[in-house]
Amino acid sequence: MAKEHSFDISAEIDKQELKNAIEQAKKEIKNRYDFKGLIAEIDYNEKAKTITLLSTSDNKADAMKDILLSKVIKRGISPKAIKEQKRENASGGNIKVFISITDSISSDEAKRIVKEIKALKVKVQASIRGDIVRVIGKSIDDLQTCIKAIKEKDLDIPLNFINMK
Repeated sequence: MAKEHSFDISAEIDKQELKNAIEQAKKEIKNRYDFKGLIAEIDYNEKAKTITLLSTSDNKADAMKDILLSKVIKRGISPKAIKEQKRENASGGNIKVFISITDSISSDEAKRIVKEIKALKVKVQASIRGDIVRVIGKSIDDLQTCIKAIKEKDLDIPLNFINMK
């Protein structure tokens, strides 16, 4: 039983589920009484990985963001995947909120994950493969220890543990 086991750590999100969550949020905002007659738009740019909220006030923008976040969570996407970048005034006294979508691990974050795994002093090897960190070990228990430790570190990215073999 000297077979090696492995798993991958990625930050990829299901883009179709994200689109579905955005559509659900648009429907809820359209049907809510407190948004009747007001400007309340959600614009999703898939290539730029951004969501733009346009509203009449900061309070309405916060409500729109909360609705979007609740729909994203219901769709099984980590709330860490969505981060507000900035707010600015738009024409007509409206507010624009720019939200970025995180769906990959940067090289610095990958290095940090590898460093955290090495600090555990467990008999596993972690290697960076693009925007995925692969962890290899002989014992499944060691791999599960790594998964638990990385989950507890509370990194600011939405981590998925996939391809457990």
